[in-house]
Amino acid sequence: MKGPDQSTFRTALLQVGSAVPEGLIDGHGGAAGRRFAVYRNTVAVGLSEAVVEGFPTVAHLIGAENLRRIAGLFLRQTPPDSPLMFRYGAAMPAFLTEFQPLAHLGYLPDAARLDLAMRASYHAADGIPVAADALALWADERFETARITLAPALRVLRSDWPLRDIWRCAQAEDAPPPRAQAQDVVVVRPAYDPQPLALPAGGAAFLEAIIAGANVAVAYEAATTETREFDPTALLTLLLSAQVITSMETPL
Repeated sequence: MKGPDQSTFRTALLQVGSAVPEGLIDGHGGAAGRRFAVYRNTVAVGLSEAVVEGFPTVAHLIGAENLRRIAGLFLRQTPPDSPLMFRYGAAMPAFLTEFQPLAHLGYLPDAARLDLAMRASYHAADGIPVAADALALWADERFETARITLAPALRVLRSDWPLRDIWRCAQAEDAPPPRAQAQDVVVVRPAYDPQPLALPAGGAAFLEAIIAGANVAVAYEAATTETREFDPTALLTLLLSAQVITSMETPL
């Protein structure tokens, strides 16, 4: 008897109560119903735990058990597309945006985006930072045409919520309450563990332009177009201290 195709098998595996695919047998040649049910439960538990471990900020905010229940719904809508579990969950922010029972927690999708960014940063390649005295190049008249290369682990997130403050509250019970203000965040990895830092006004626009390949002058224009409060020296100091600038090239 021919076994089920991959799509049929996956659907049956993730949908509770669905029939066992035709053609599956156990080790003794009999129907695989009971063994398949055990396997289905094992897969669901494993994926749920992967969600809880992969979204620690969300788990802190709503509770790990609540996230496990949500994961049961999520994994049936969005099964893994890779055997690498650290990649699982890219659709979680969109899922939370549409999940009506938690609609009153409008910051949850951004918290999930931050968890994804932290995970991606952790697994990114290493980068060798420039020397701290590179800030002296700021006074060079050629600096406006310089191009900055940022570490592969760096991630930029825009948020209408105090995202970095929310993350800090999820990490420590004695953290001050989040401020009532939007916070763009840069995720950096100066050592082994990623950490999110709140960006100054205009910082996200500057970094997005740099990542897109713009030189300092174009990135500066993008930042100042967004806000007159942009302080390039403060941003450059933050980036140097976080060791995320890997090269600063000025034309001859």
